This record gives sequence, C-alpha cells and structure tokens, in this order.
Amino acid sequence: MDTELAAQINSLLAAMILLTAFGLLVQRRMNGLLHLFALQGFFLAVSTGVVGFVSGVHDLYISSILTLTMKVVLLPYILHVLMRKLKIHREVETVVKIPTTMLMGIALVIFSYHLTAPIRELSTLVTRSTLAVALATVMLGFLMMITRKHAVTQIIGFLAMENGLLFAATSATYGMPLVVELGVALDLLIAAFIFGIFFFHISTTFDSLDVDQMARLKEED
Repeated sequence: MDTELAAQINSLLAAMILLTAFGLLVQRRMNGLLHLFALQGFFLAVSTGVVGFVSGVHDLYISSILTLTMKVVLLPYILHVLMRKLKIHREVETVVKIPTTMLMGIALVIFSYHLTAPIRELSTLVTRSTLAVALATVMLGFLMMITRKHAVTQIIGFLAMENGLLFAATSATYGMPLVVELGVALDLLIAAFIFGIFFFHISTTFDSLDVDQMARLKEED
C-alpha cells in the first residue's frame, strides 16, 4: 500500500472516530450510545491495522484484533447485559444542554489542533495528521463524563477516553508495547465486571443510577 494512500485512509478513519465522539455527546438513547461506542471501536481497530501494515509493526495487528474483540464485542455486550438487568431504557439526562455541549466540543477540537501543531510539523510518521483527532477524542470523552447525569453513560465516556488514548499512542509512536496493551485490555475487562456489580448494588439500594439523585440522598442524610 502506498504511504500517501495509507495516510489518507487513516485520516478518513480518524474523521469517523471524531464523528462518533461527537455522536456520543449528542446521543440521548442508551442503545444508541452503545452502538456508537462499538462503531468507534471498529474504526479504531481498522485504523490500528492499517498503521500496522504500513509501518511494518506487526504487534499492531494483535492490537487491532484485541481492540475489535474488546471494544466492538465484549464491552458493548457486557454493558448491554448490564442495562437490561438494571432495566435502563429511558433517555439520558444531561447537565448541560446539547447545543452548548456541541459548542464546547468544537472548542476542544480547535484547541487540540492548535496544541498539536508543533508536533505535527516535526513528526515524519504517517499518522502525524491524526494526533490532534486523538487528543480531541480524549477530551470529548472527558466532556461526556462531566456533562451526563447517569452513571452508566459516564462509564461509556471513560471508555471513549481510553479509545482516544489508544489512538493517540498509535498516532504518536505507532502504538504502546504489546504487553502494556494486553494489560490495559485485561484491566478494562475486569473493570467492566466490577462496574456491573457496583451499578447493580447501587440500583438495588437507591433505585436509581442518576448521580444527582444520589447526591441529594447524601445531602438529606
């Protein structure tokens, strides 16, 4: 594959990752959030595979398969089962209105491009143009965490942040060492099970996973 063509394909995949990050910000249905998260993981896995093919770093193939398995299949399935057990089907409430959240997201993207401009000029990697998108994806995931009231959606925001960090590692250095990625994947899987148990007990005790309602209960105590 030609290097310039690979860079264009990777840039297209980066644009799709950024688009799904904005989709997570505006989506208010729980099932829609899961589908967008899985789609973002799919684009991330394909991008990692393309970078591995062009750079000759064969560990990235394993990273791609690992991302596909974890982010597209296992984690969405675990979260889907969790939402079904907790009977979570309603629309998600936000702390900030959606148009305002979108404007904040656009500002974060502009900031990311401005911040990474010196690095892009110095880098000679095929992925240098996607570093800003990776940083923006991390920030948009964090923004999702702080603008959602429901605990499960905050976890999805956290996982979206982790997608951005993995994409940043691929963009900046052609990926983290494989042993590190395996450790992170295992940690995420264990965390998903722990979060599931944790949410189930919270829902049983407080009959809600809305963090505002839990805060009011604490104030009343």
